[in-house]
Amino acid sequence: MESAPQPNCTNCALRPDRLFCNLPSESLQVFESIKSVSTYPRGVTLFNEERPARGVYVLCEGKAKLSISSDNGKRLLIRIAGPGEVLGLSSTLTGSPYEFTAETTEPCQLVFIKRKDILKFLREHRQACMQVVQLLSGDLHVAYERVRSLGLSRTRKPRAAQARAARA
Repeated sequence: MESAPQPNCTNCALRPDRLFCNLPSESLQVFESIKSVSTYPRGVTLFNEERPARGVYVLCEGKAKLSISSDNGKRLLIRIAGPGEVLGLSSTLTGSPYEFTAETTEPCQLVFIKRKDILKFLREHRQACMQVVQLLSGDLHVAYERVRSLGLSRTRKPRAAQARAARA
């Protein structure tokens, strides 16, 4: 990990699309004061599942692989996170261990915010707090859709086959 020049979120071209970058100027100034920016090479583990959440990571540049492990030690890729994504948010907010492992898949620039700082920031900046609520709500809906597609895909196929057989 290398300390990177501190980019300013107010100058970011992708600012409107990013959770903590698209804030009123007063909130953004406070956010700038609590963040630390670092660059990481490919293959660095940012955090491990089941370890205490120390804070959140915001991917500014690059990609990270998010994975979980099974009871027998096999790794399952959940997805690849890209620029603008916030990693470890729900675990950091609830004080629970990280839910997955995050590893860089290419050189990355990341912002890190300590748990105590992000909690204080969200208490004091309602718009940021509401953006977090919307993000977590969106994540929940995506999870529902994945469960629905996995769970119902098995039951729908036989019914479709039954319908075709009934028409014949």
